[in-house]
Amino acid sequence: MKLSRRLIPDIATLQAFECAARHGSFTQAANELNLTQSAVSRQIKDLENQIGVLLFERIRQRILLSDAGRKFLPEVRRLLNQTEDTMLRAMASAQSSASLSIATLPTFGSRWLMPRLPKFLEKHPDLSINIASRSAVFDFEEQPFDMAIHYGKPVWAHAICTYLCSEVIVPVASPSFLAGRKLDEPVLLEEEALLHLATRPKMWAQWFENCGIEAKSAYRGHRFDQFSMVIVGAMAGMGVALLPVYLIEQELENGQLIRLFDHSMRTENNYYLVVPEGKLENPMIQTFSHWITGEVAHNHQDAELHSQAE
Repeated sequence: MKLSRRLIPDIATLQAFECAARHGSFTQAANELNLTQSAVSRQIKDLENQIGVLLFERIRQRILLSDAGRKFLPEVRRLLNQTEDTMLRAMASAQSSASLSIATLPTFGSRWLMPRLPKFLEKHPDLSINIASRSAVFDFEEQPFDMAIHYGKPVWAHAICTYLCSEVIVPVASPSFLAGRKLDEPVLLEEEALLHLATRPKMWAQWFENCGIEAKSAYRGHRFDQFSMVIVGAMAGMGVALLPVYLIEQELENGQLIRLFDHSMRTENNYYLVVPEGKLENPMIQTFSHWITGEVAHNHQDAELHSQAE
């Protein structure tokens, strides 16, 4: 893609605009940037001429963002943050013989991937890893990750999805919550506080249906936007949670969470490793792909994550 140099502003000019907008003052922006007030004013004027709109309204000794300036500011901040992140990753890569940038689901990354990464890095001591949380599908062109870990369907534009594992969920609660309660049948959960993952609002309803129960209160209870919060809520005794077995291996083992029934449910979506089409031949990406698929198969018994769906 050929870019028009006329349309690309100088980064220093964008910094001057962001700084002046944040302080509401050319003088304070100049102090922060170690420039003169006139230099900052000139940079803003050049940017306004380039865009063709006024970014600030000059009122006596004050400056206020115009409507156009308010709309422009978030994009400038995003571009500056992205530029800084690009430079930091480039500097980190320059000090390593290889690097990998991985986007992962937040709770999968913190509770499953991170504890296992040291074993991989022991075999590749010169590799630098960049891990970032992403909960939704994104464009690899706009966010230049080497790969992503994705839950859903094996569909991602301009990328290849490789199956990692299915997901099996079970109802669990803390010992403190269960104290004094006799929950020996799934139907009894209708009267209890249920913990929900906000992005999967129908999960409890599907679980009750899977048990053959026509539940009228499947949507009642507390909602959280990440599995990690649901896990902590369950351990704190806030209610009963439906959680993937692979996320709570430690808690089940040490008794912080107790599985209530033998009935488990396989969700309709799966986990996939996603690699952009242009990076499929990258040797380090292939090495990591082989490692993570092996870890899933070895640690989770043919990708069932220590549980068999009924």
